[in-house]
Formats: sequence, structure tokens, C-alpha cells
Amino acid sequence: MKSVRVEVNGRSYERDVEPRTLASDFLRHDLGLHGTHVGCEHGVCGACTVLLDGAPVRSCLLLAPQLDGCKVTTIEGLTPDGGLSPLQQAFQECHALQCGFCTPGLIVTLTAFLHDHEKPSEEQVRGVLAAHLCRCTGYQSMLDAVRRATDGRS
Repeated sequence: MKSVRVEVNGRSYERDVEPRTLASDFLRHDLGLHGTHVGCEHGVCGACTVLLDGAPVRSCLLLAPQLDGCKVTTIEGLTPDGGLSPLQQAFQECHALQCGFCTPGLIVTLTAFLHDHEKPSEEQVRGVLAAHLCRCTGYQSMLDAVRRATDGRS
């Protein structure tokens, strides 16, 4: 067993885990954060994306012991109490989600991207979206949602 101390969504945790435990499994099974979805388990689909010290990473490609000493933010940590973030609200209003399986990873990735790119071009957003697989909606509604979420910024 390996001891892991990690801050997740602003809360500190210490757990003993098997050294081969995936970070995605640790978040879902050990911490009960089910918003981090596991799709391909190869880092291709993006459904398991979380922020690791502020940067988007595929949690299915990390081992839980690699989280030791880090700050992790999941989709649950991006959702404000009593409502949705502007990006989440825009996704809802623009019908940028269908089954919702890929949505948490997309929101996490786009949140980090928009933190660094206040008024991104459509081409930049397309580049970010290309790193995620969605089989339900199509990407135009996601582009519309990002545009809507960033239009209100000053």
C-alpha cells in the first residue's frame, strides 16, 4: 500500500491505496467523486479529465500515488454552490450536451483553457475540442456554448 495525501476540490484527503490504482478510480471509488467519467482508459476520449495543479490531465493515465502532494479539481469542484458556472450554463442553453458522459471532461478542459484565453478564436476552441470525443451532439453547439460563455466577459 502507498499513502497518498492530496487536496481535491479544496478538501484534504489522506488514503492508503494500491500502487497500481488509477487516479480516475481513486477519485471515483475512494473519494466518491463520480463526475470524473472513465471511457476509453487510454487517454484518448477525455472523459476522465481533471485539473492537476491547474492543468488538465487524463486521470486514467495517472496512478493515484502520482497525486501525492498535488491539488486536484474535478467537475464537482468547478460547480458553484446553488448553480452552474457560466460555461456550464452556456452548455445547457446551447444544447452542447446530450448523454452528458463526455461533458465533465470537456467542461474541465475548457475551464482551464478559458482561464488563459479570455477571448479565444473559433480555431483555438476547435483545437481544444479536438482532444475530446463526443458521440452524441456534434461540436458546433459546444463552439456556440464557449462563445456564449465568453461574450459576457469584460
